[in-house]
Amino acid sequence: MNGPSSRLLALLTLLQGRRAWPGGELAGRLDVSGRTIRRDIDRLRELGYPVDALTGEGGGYRLHAGTAMPPLLLDDDEAVAIAVGLRTAAGASVTGIEETSVRALVKLEQVLPSRLRRRVNALKSATATLAATGPTVDPEALSVIAAACRDCERVDFSYASRDGTRSRRHVEPLSLVNRGSRWYLVAWDCERRDWRTFRVDRLERPSPAASRFEPRELPMADAAAYVEANLSGAPSRYQARVTLFAPAEQVRSPYLWGDVQSLDAQRCEYRTADDSLDWLAIRIVMLGVDLEVHEPPELVERFRELAGRFGRATAGA
Repeated sequence: MNGPSSRLLALLTLLQGRRAWPGGELAGRLDVSGRTIRRDIDRLRELGYPVDALTGEGGGYRLHAGTAMPPLLLDDDEAVAIAVGLRTAAGASVTGIEETSVRALVKLEQVLPSRLRRRVNALKSATATLAATGPTVDPEALSVIAAACRDCERVDFSYASRDGTRSRRHVEPLSLVNRGSRWYLVAWDCERRDWRTFRVDRLERPSPAASRFEPRELPMADAAAYVEANLSGAPSRYQARVTLFAPAEQVRSPYLWGDVQSLDAQRCEYRTADDSLDWLAIRIVMLGVDLEVHEPPELVERFRELAGRFGRATAGA
């Protein structure tokens, strides 16, 4: 470590990141003696950080749960990462988080040293963020579900399927997955006795069921892979077929969700799907190339409506 202050910051970071640490493991992580660790723990306590000593083989330490903490200490990279994250969250798909993120960012920038403020402002001036489109989710619902995932606690909620049918669900939550503008919950459905993927914007009033469970093994590598496989395998309401007037190898976009097949040197066919006509149209337009929509008929009609609207918007220009 570079010095006692840097070592204290590293020690505090370790204590904040895990429930409990054996003293010997802390000493090994920081490459110091056990005596130095004990002295640094005493120094943290003098600064107001409530660190409990654990009894048992080897002893250990943990931050006292439920106690108000002094201001967080952040190293340079952590402070910049938080600032960038808050700027990104200002355009996110969580209801109300935009204003909250801006308020938190203003507070953070007020206490940043000038050298870090310059780094954050440089990122701000060189970065553009597209505002989120489509449905948003309740941040309180995300918090409840995330806590239940962490604590292995069953959750109850009301859920609306794609056709609007509502049902009550009792699940064992595994993980939240963010995919672009949408959030998904991967969970074991206790009544259907199988794994399910739930759109978080379609569920209401999630609440802990006051019962714990032993985590089950997901039949895939991770929750993100499970959601991706589920979405690619599940039929969406609208199946689109579009001709793109560009070579297949030149079609690149973060909104390219689907299959692209070359037709000739100047054209390719794009097939994609979604439950929302508007979101489907936006994604196709955002590919940034000339195109012709063939199906479904509902999408063709929606493009006609949008073309008329855009034409009227520029009629007086």
